[in-house]
Amino acid sequence: MINSVLKAISILQAFNPAEPRLTLAEIADRLGLPKSTAHNLLATLLSCGFVEKVDTDRYALGTAVIALTQAVRVNVELRDRAAPLLRELADECRESVYLTVLDGDFCLYIYAVESPRRLMARTAVGDRAHLHCTSVGKAILAHLPAEEVEAIVTRVGLPASSERTITRLDELCEELAITRARGYALDNQEHESHTFCIGAPIFDGVGRVIAACSISGADPEIAGRRLAGLAQRVREVAQETSRRMGFVPARQALVLAPATRAWGNRLASDEPVAVAAGAEPNRIASQKPLAMTRHRQNVFTDRREHGC
Repeated sequence: MINSVLKAISILQAFNPAEPRLTLAEIADRLGLPKSTAHNLLATLLSCGFVEKVDTDRYALGTAVIALTQAVRVNVELRDRAAPLLRELADECRESVYLTVLDGDFCLYIYAVESPRRLMARTAVGDRAHLHCTSVGKAILAHLPAEEVEAIVTRVGLPASSERTITRLDELCEELAITRARGYALDNQEHESHTFCIGAPIFDGVGRVIAACSISGADPEIAGRRLAGLAQRVREVAQETSRRMGFVPARQALVLAPATRAWGNRLASDEPVAVAAGAEPNRIASQKPLAMTRHRQNVFTDRREHGC
């Protein structure tokens, strides 16, 4: 354990409803810290917004703590509203089912119904994973603004988790366009070999993507013969969870998959192309554009510019 982190946490825990404001001397005395150490830790917490200076010589908890509290509340609310739907989905498909939230540049698993056929004994809850190589991650990325996707890739890169992982930004952008068009994302052994996943996005009351749910298993038919049926059910669960979180779709839209243009590999949303119904979702770059056509899909859409 890192002692400085433990000491900083102890400072935050020193505040309570009966004593919401404390002086430097009071904090140092209660925690048995030298004043210089307490002052340095408080300065760091102050710079990050976890404490604030009040009444000249006193400290109080800052707004960053409120933000964390709100995030925890939303995650708990999301989990509680999605859990019955996810358990029903797991019973139907006999595969593992997951719920994840966007956590910085990664997705965080907050709920799981593990299949008895899953080889690993431990649960995935609490794990973080890269966004670009998981179905839940790609479902989220597909509905983030283009500049946010680029910023995430700049910070964490596109590391390969398997030999099938997408590691080029232009290919990822094409994959996200396909994901938006059909309403779900596919992980075809990109995160783990011999594991296939289907994920769909979840939106909050103002239309922001906040989470994703998925079906995951070792059956290759998840990405084959069973794909259409399972994808429809995952989308239905994601849509109902979004509704329970307050999201109301503006309309059931005509969804178009944008064609690509040579960028800095951004997608041109004004050049729609169709997505082949039976085409393998990954490695779209190798396919020739299809004739332009429209596909009506019962999916939740956001009016913002998305993806890359």
